[in-house]
Amino acid sequence: MTPDRKGETVLEVRDLHTHFFLRRGVVKAVDGVSFSLRRGEVLGLVGESGCGKSLTALSLMRLLPKGGAQTIKGEVLLDGENILERTPAEMRQIRGRRISMVLQDPQTSLNPVFTIGDQLREAIVRRKRAPHAEIMKEAVAALRRVEIAAPEQRIGQYPHQMSGGMKQRVVGAIAISGEPGVLIADEPTTALDVTIQLQYLKLLKRLQAETGMAILFITHDFGVVGRMCDRVAVMYAGRIVECGPVRQIFEAPQHPYTRALIASVPKMTGPVGRLTTIEGQPPSLMDLPVGCRFASRCAHVEQRCLDAYPGTVRVGEEHTADCWKVMPA
Repeated sequence: MTPDRKGETVLEVRDLHTHFFLRRGVVKAVDGVSFSLRRGEVLGLVGESGCGKSLTALSLMRLLPKGGAQTIKGEVLLDGENILERTPAEMRQIRGRRISMVLQDPQTSLNPVFTIGDQLREAIVRRKRAPHAEIMKEAVAALRRVEIAAPEQRIGQYPHQMSGGMKQRVVGAIAISGEPGVLIADEPTTALDVTIQLQYLKLLKRLQAETGMAILFITHDFGVVGRMCDRVAVMYAGRIVECGPVRQIFEAPQHPYTRALIASVPKMTGPVGRLTTIEGQPPSLMDLPVGCRFASRCAHVEQRCLDAYPGTVRVGEEHTADCWKVMPA
């Protein structure tokens, strides 16, 4: 990536709606999501389990689960091109080359009956045609790039012969082998222990610095956000309720849900006490309220919060929040 292109918007999502159409009703899992991602940037997508983070990522990749999931509205602009309008055959050429994804469980991402080399080779061949020896040499280099020891031996092994941390690195090697401009990392450290998590995060940052790719990092861990991300988008019940630079979000969160999430993170200093919790449950995505979706759990709820969903308020140059009580900048 050339220096003058760093900071350009590479991915822009506009009013994305992905719903599940079931016999008992419509589940509005992603219901009006908008955000942008720049080259060389890491954007964190944070929220409780079930808020729509992973389905947002699968919608961007056009890899929705079968059984009723449909993207019914919105735009996903990749370098200005709306990839929601591309045919399935065209999307197969886009995935891996221009946008890739690392899933949260490497065990289910790797085929147990093929060697690591076979699976890496398949990803590389999609990008270019070359003799077998050259492809295998590039596969070995890809494993070395993600800091796997003895890659010449590992390339002939099967997934079950590797640890969880090594499999996650292999999945990462496959994802970046096509040299994509955008990498979606869906909770890639969830299954790893703490020390391996740190190594993997450092690896991702190094790979990003080398390639200039933009990363959408999905997580529920604000500690990871603080270490990895430049900006963060907080998601709740299918919507992004606050978005802004990491430092601003940590120092001056505006939405009550964001403040509650940050308050629930255990403190390493000060007196030991009970952990802060968020009372109640998120609303059913099949029966969403007309007003603010956090209203039933908010300590500052007012009548207007129940009557209508608040508009997006700009509280800083890059800081927005969906809350009636937030004052515009």
